[in-house]
Amino acid sequence: MGIFVGRKRELETLDELWRSPKAEFLVLYGRRRVGKTRLLTHWFQNKKEPVRVIYWAADQDNKESHLRQFSAEIFKCAFPRASIPASFSYADWNEIWEQLGEMAKNERLVVIIDEFPYVLASNPVVASQLQRAWDRVLEKTHIMLCLSGSHLGMMQKEFIDSKAPLYGRATRIMKLAQLPFGITKQYFPNYSAEERVRLYSVFGGVPHYWKQIDQSIAVIENVDRLVLSGGLLQNEAITMLHESVKEPQNYVSILKAIATGNRTPKEIESHTGIRVQHLTQYLSNLNDLGFVTRRVPVTGTATSRLGRYAITDPFLRFYFRFVASRLSQIELGQTLQVSEELRRHWVDFIGTHTWEELSQEWLIRASNQSAIPVFPDEIGGTWTNDAQVDVAGINYMTKEIVLGECKWTLQREKANVLESLVEGKTARVLPKQGTWKVFYLGFSKEGWNENAQAYAERLNAEVQKKNGGRFSEFPWKIVGMRLLSLADVDRDLALWS
Repeated sequence: MGIFVGRKRELETLDELWRSPKAEFLVLYGRRRVGKTRLLTHWFQNKKEPVRVIYWAADQDNKESHLRQFSAEIFKCAFPRASIPASFSYADWNEIWEQLGEMAKNERLVVIIDEFPYVLASNPVVASQLQRAWDRVLEKTHIMLCLSGSHLGMMQKEFIDSKAPLYGRATRIMKLAQLPFGITKQYFPNYSAEERVRLYSVFGGVPHYWKQIDQSIAVIENVDRLVLSGGLLQNEAITMLHESVKEPQNYVSILKAIATGNRTPKEIESHTGIRVQHLTQYLSNLNDLGFVTRRVPVTGTATSRLGRYAITDPFLRFYFRFVASRLSQIELGQTLQVSEELRRHWVDFIGTHTWEELSQEWLIRASNQSAIPVFPDEIGGTWTNDAQVDVAGINYMTKEIVLGECKWTLQREKANVLESLVEGKTARVLPKQGTWKVFYLGFSKEGWNENAQAYAERLNAEVQKKNGGRFSEFPWKIVGMRLLSLADVDRDLALWS
């Protein structure tokens, strides 16, 4: 099964809900394979105190089968020494909720229904039946009800949207994200930081994928084995789409377009032939599923015309960039050509996506740890028509901004990268209103050469002296600069995750 790592906060939340003296209703959602089931089962199987639990994983079956299956699990909990009658089943879900209410009347009962969207897909009225049962009965018991699901759009529609039947009933809503990069140091001790970044660029933080990794061979060999050579994950991306949407062909085309650098609706339209007016719904569905997001500059607004679409899931991003267009080659066993293509472009791929995201994650965690002198509350990137800054964070209330450059190259970076950021790009991306305090960051895989370090030292020395100098002449106030290498980011993210 593999070791269980991370999820400390999530386990603490489950403990908190279990210890609560009142009824609790947890909604847990996240992408397929992210570890929802493992989190829940690990929690109740490893508690020191005995937990009275009913666990059932729904599947893509009909409503009659669902009713029989769940009824059997309830019977086993209520009568653990008795044999389940072959024909046993509650008449409907109203009876099920009533029975669970009786079982939880005087003592804690944990009820977990995994992949609850399958239940709703076969029997939509279950949502309104649960709503009535919760309001009339369950809320007054000692039940701890947990409903989990991978279909993000349906979970949103049924539990989170203000018009949802179950809106406001959940006492806790938890989105289970992928494991952070910082955990890789513990999970993959045999790999260097650079190898772990390569691994994360393909497999992200999905525990199911991590379990398949053989640490005795290089990451590229694992990619060949698992994705390219008929391995366990070769059809994973297409399976995810087939399970999530009807008629996935257009979705495949859109994901291919975005993965190859077409990030605006016009660019996607040009690449796919799908008219913009139709693209909107497709992109909205992909966003609901957690596959795609629309990013805007942190210095802009949500409606900015500079918005760009991006594939948020690392595995899907990798698959549609390197694999999806070469399936014929792979089917013919010509995996060497595909592998060589990956080797040629892997550095650029990591620099464009993974390294930027890890640098942004470092900024988030550094701010939470008070490891930098400013406190941005929006973090991402920022750009204009003529300038791009890879890492940016902003706090409009305090008029503070962080601007950072990311470089994933084979050499230590030079001072000109920092000069371009401070003396060129800042003026182009800085909001026009007010006087801003600016803190600079530099992220380089191999670190920074002597000239770059000297530039940062001069800047920080002037800031410390507060008595004028070259860096005081700008119409913004410079707070300081910090330079980091991969080794620094790896150490900090491991410590802070």
